[in-house]
Amino acid sequence: MDYKKVKADSTTNPRNLEALVSDTGNIYETLMILAKRANQISSEMKEELNQKLQEFASYTDNLEEVFENREQIEISKYYERLPKATLIALQEYVEKQIYSRNPAKESRNKEKELLEE
Repeated sequence: MDYKKVKADSTTNPRNLEALVSDTGNIYETLMILAKRANQISSEMKEELNQKLQEFASYTDNLEEVFENREQIEISKYYERLPKATLIALQEYVEKQIYSRNPAKESRNKEKELLEE
């Protein structure tokens, strides 16, 4: 995913809980959906950052020499300025870009349907 194009806020704002819970009906379920997505985003961003920084890594045996690479510093600063993973996940949830399913709920609904027949 291209996090440069994400329109999530970079700061926290108060949210209307009733609007967030409207899809699931349960605040804890909503929070778990957001937490799982935030973990996915965070790991993707970390992996991407590590790949970019790996390009500039210098493998020297001398511990006395420490190189400051301007490009590494700029890349790190860029990733620090991006919105946090939780805010990106919240924005995706509000825009209905997250697909989630609860297998326990689905099995209960199927049992209800079978009992009603």
